[in-house]
Amino acid sequence: MNNPADAYAALRDEISTVLVGNDELIEYLTISLFTRGHVLVEGVPGVAKTTAANAFARAVGLDYTRIQMTPDVLPADITGTHVFREGTGEFQLQRGPIFSNLALADEINRATPKTQSALLEAMQENQVTIEGDTLPLPQPFMVIATQNPIEMEGTFDLPEAQRDRFQLKLVVDTPTRENERILLDRFDDDAQLGARDVEQVLTAQDVLELREVVEDVHVASSVKEYILDVVRAVREDDNVDVGSSPRAGITLLNTTKARAAIRGRDYVIPDDVKALAKPVLRHRIVLSTEADLGSVDAEDVVEDVLDRIAPPEVSGFQFGDETRDAPTADE
Repeated sequence: MNNPADAYAALRDEISTVLVGNDELIEYLTISLFTRGHVLVEGVPGVAKTTAANAFARAVGLDYTRIQMTPDVLPADITGTHVFREGTGEFQLQRGPIFSNLALADEINRATPKTQSALLEAMQENQVTIEGDTLPLPQPFMVIATQNPIEMEGTFDLPEAQRDRFQLKLVVDTPTRENERILLDRFDDDAQLGARDVEQVLTAQDVLELREVVEDVHVASSVKEYILDVVRAVREDDNVDVGSSPRAGITLLNTTKARAAIRGRDYVIPDDVKALAKPVLRHRIVLSTEADLGSVDAEDVVEDVLDRIAPPEVSGFQFGDETRDAPTADE
């Protein structure tokens, strides 16, 4: 499997046998996996955030672990520690649940900042340091974290440095009435329907090869300028106290390449940038006090910027000595 479009279609079709109306979530998880990213998923309880992560891991054939974040979870509970074995009289390394291909940090904002910080090295450098020993994580490696936006009691907001490690922030809404009816019918037929019913359609090796294909997707100079225009305009907006770092621009570049690839294109168009601007930027913005009091949120800022900044023309993009016509997003 070395075609990103075919790989995404296989994942979407297989996971959709269990989940209903989550195509966008599956798409963004695929984009993040193909670009070495991590995802923060926000939604009220019961919208299948955890099931989606488990089903995604099963469809890709990844080792999966779930870490239930609570205030009493310690960093060593995630990364691991050395345990004394009486039989040998020696300390033995006990690896934590972070040593998997896909680690789900469920309700991440229920863990203390000290415990949240245990994920920083893993997410940034694909390694973990335990009592001075640095250990590589298995590849591919991906963290999916969930949080509930409505329960604030007993939670700890993710600091900016932690949020910035997440490539995308996705918001899962409740399903439409039509999709919810389909769910009722499916669970009426099989009350135990769940992630375990998802079949594997990719392998970890497929993912590593697909990442190389995505890296080769072409980004025209005009599109790079558009990415810079959007990121800098959000950073300099009057409603923003602290804008995103250059990492946001790099993330937008990488994710648009993956979006183009899973749509069968080997080059990025401005519509890819527009589609990914919110998931990439919404969690990297610190709003001013006036904006908070005025009920302005981060998505409003990004939407306003996208409305104000004209995208480059898509009549053609230069590939060396060749000029190719660029289709619309629907094509």
